[in-house]
Amino acid sequence: MSWLPKNKIIVPVDFSGESDRAIQTALEMVEDPANVHLVHVLSPLDAVSPGVVWGDITDESREQAVHECFQKFLAERSIAGVTTAVRFGNPGLEIAEYAEQTAADLVIIPSHGYQGVKRMLLGSVAERVIRHVPCSVLVLRRSDAE
Repeated sequence: MSWLPKNKIIVPVDFSGESDRAIQTALEMVEDPANVHLVHVLSPLDAVSPGVVWGDITDESREQAVHECFQKFLAERSIAGVTTAVRFGNPGLEIAEYAEQTAADLVIIPSHGYQGVKRMLLGSVAERVIRHVPCSVLVLRRSDAE
């Protein structure tokens, strides 16, 4: 099995600098940028959230906002031709499901490096992806980690 090139790479995106590094790493590993799939997962709306109660916020408006963020994020970095997707649900599980549905060869995910109580409270999306994804996973260390 060859490490390079990959046919399809999934990159979870939270629009941070770490996401940028993961995207650049993925683009180095494919021949065609269309084989890089960027996915952002939104948490489900809470029925008692003020925006939901007043009708100002819907899943459709949130999804549209993320697509606009993708356009701006990619344009600022001169990245073109990648595939973008927005999902709703638990980030780790949704990323794994997307990887399975698209028959991905690899998931490249940045680690935020949370430890201790912060990790316990926030959980680890990378860990959940590793446990559930049907393909290989490359976890990138934080760029500021020593």
